[in-house]
Amino acid sequence: MADPIDTLRRLASSRFGSAAAALAADADLFEGLGIDSLQALDLLTDLEEAFGVEIPDYELTGVTTLQGLADVLAGRL
Repeated sequence: MADPIDTLRRLASSRFGSAAAALAADADLFEGLGIDSLQALDLLTDLEEAFGVEIPDYELTGVTTLQGLADVLAGRL
């Protein structure tokens, strides 16, 4: 299985541009990618499809980093 952080970077890069490839695991997704909450949901949908999981919205409360998102994902795998 691919590393969730690398997969997140790849998905974010394809959706939001090359700046995502350099995004640090602990960087704020919204500031680092220049996205809003609706765009973050699009990224979540891509992630769910890539890993074949469903992540409920309530599990994402307060998650703002790639590492935080990867940790939530790990709990679903």
